[in-house]
Amino acid sequence: MQPSPTHRASFSIGNEAAARRVVDLLTEVFFEGDAAVAAFERPDGQWDVTLHFAEAPDHELLRELVATSAGNDIAATLAFDTVEAKDWVKASLEDLVPVPAGRFVVHGSHDRDRVAPNKLAIEIEAALAFGTGHHGTTRGCLLLLDHILKRAQPKRVLDLGTGTGVLGIAAAKALHRAVLASDIDPPSVRVAAENAALNETGQYVRVIRATGFAAPDFAKSGPFDLVLANILANPLRQLAGPMARHLAPGARVILSGLLTHQAPAVIAAYRARGLVPLRHLRIEGWSSLLLRKVS
Repeated sequence: MQPSPTHRASFSIGNEAAARRVVDLLTEVFFEGDAAVAAFERPDGQWDVTLHFAEAPDHELLRELVATSAGNDIAATLAFDTVEAKDWVKASLEDLVPVPAGRFVVHGSHDRDRVAPNKLAIEIEAALAFGTGHHGTTRGCLLLLDHILKRAQPKRVLDLGTGTGVLGIAAAKALHRAVLASDIDPPSVRVAAENAALNETGQYVRVIRATGFAAPDFAKSGPFDLVLANILANPLRQLAGPMARHLAPGARVILSGLLTHQAPAVIAAYRARGLVPLRHLRIEGWSSLLLRKVS
């Protein structure tokens, strides 16, 4: 049987900063693995941005997303076609180098032997879930986690919106303690559990499907000393109240998935619930926040 063709959308943009901005937005929107996004520099200094889809994409939605991050002129040049069938999600990650973040290194199986023995290696493969470590938000969370672990050893840990499970796996590897990981998306729950087993942390990381803090598992496993939540700005603001109620006194919270200009509104939402900001990392236009519960 002839494989189905892959659907492709492509456009060019003027410089690396602009390419990074639009790729970051598209990566966030298509976090469930529906698309593989890649950007490459041309000899003339322009950048080609390409998305590959297993199913035909919504053309108008894509144009709107590109217009939001790159402007209407760029969106007007967006071209669509089909190419030979291929696992573009896997192919787009095969050339990615290991990503260091403090004591952690996120890598694919092809780079397993390139990780220094004094680092905590986290192996994450292409999958139908967001979070390979190459995105600025994931790296920011890992750097803040490393910062916390130099000063404290939290006992009750939650990875909220776990995606591929990379943050929960990192905490489990460093602490050798139980971590509750949750996600609203069933494929993410499966992938995170598989990655936890792959990284020999399956005995520590328990992955559940849950929306927000609605599941009874949160009350049973908390109150939490550390929460990692790499989601998006709007859900993070909405979760400020429920999260605060599930935190132990003095708990640390790492928040990411928000553009730098969105950080003040998120900080304000959590400050109103008794959390104060301690650190603010800015990586490639994205913010990662560390907060502490004081009341």
